[in-house]
Amino acid sequence: MGIFGSVFGKKEESVKQDKKIPWIPLVSVEQLNDIETKSKEIPQLIFKHSTTCGISRMVLNMFTDSYALDDKVDLYFLDLHAHRDVSNEVASKFQVMHQSPQLLIVKNGEVCFHTSHGAITDTDLAQFV
Repeated sequence: MGIFGSVFGKKEESVKQDKKIPWIPLVSVEQLNDIETKSKEIPQLIFKHSTTCGISRMVLNMFTDSYALDDKVDLYFLDLHAHRDVSNEVASKFQVMHQSPQLLIVKNGEVCFHTSHGAITDTDLAQFV
């Protein structure tokens, strides 16, 4: 270890391991019909994220750190800026006013729960699966 390594520690030690979430990119309006159909078998979660919003990034990080459902749901990630048309259709199809960040849970073809901002991290997702 060099002088900087001994003073500041090894870089590897200070790098946080990112938890991997099995995100499914939500990139087309057509996927919403699949989400509606698949929700009759397994809950479908949609996480709407604004890539330009610090609050949205913070909530996404907190959600990622606490996520523990693994294979009990399908989890879709919607980048609002890249796919505004999809975001608009989510609001229309599921009758939920747009917010970001926002989490929607779809079961049996309908949104059974939705929340936004900091309340996302306070949600006990296990009660909906």
